[in-house]
Amino acid sequence: MKHEIRFSGFGGQGIILAAVILGRAAAIHDGKYAVQTQVYGPEARGGASMSAVIIDDDPILYPEVTAPDIYVIMSQEGFLKYGRTAPESAVMLVDSELVQDRPACRYHEIPSTYEAKSTLKKVIVANIVMLGALVATTGVVSEAAIEKAVLDSVPKGTEDLNLRALKLGFDLGRRSMKDETA
Repeated sequence: MKHEIRFSGFGGQGIILAAVILGRAAAIHDGKYAVQTQVYGPEARGGASMSAVIIDDDPILYPEVTAPDIYVIMSQEGFLKYGRTAPESAVMLVDSELVQDRPACRYHEIPSTYEAKSTLKKVIVANIVMLGALVATTGVVSEAAIEKAVLDSVPKGTEDLNLRALKLGFDLGRRSMKDETA
């Protein structure tokens, strides 16, 4: 099954790294095809950034995301620039601390930045928390694949912190699914 995932936030949040890790999980650890692209403004840190991943069971013939079905939005500016026009058929994960608007499509409020700061004491892993929530809510890759990809991608010495962030994200994603059905 083909998925087009668009990540957006501000420079410094690890938006591009999150997309790279997701693509790695799909291509290397889940045996799927994946392609990743990125866009960020000249201001880089602090300005809006966007990264996208296509994941498919079949070879990908066109490497640009044209119709995202999954959005991961981690800033208000990112929502306004890349998420506001999400179709009703899409699903969106929004960082509930940093995104004020809500989309017309189905969405999950994930307090990734808040939880990274308060629970893990490291805001820098908010992107990994969000990756865990993404996998838990969409199943776009397996949990085992994303765990391996995180371990392959993070700096040596931070593996334990990043795995705790990922598992926290799994829990937050599962909770948001329960809230949706309640």
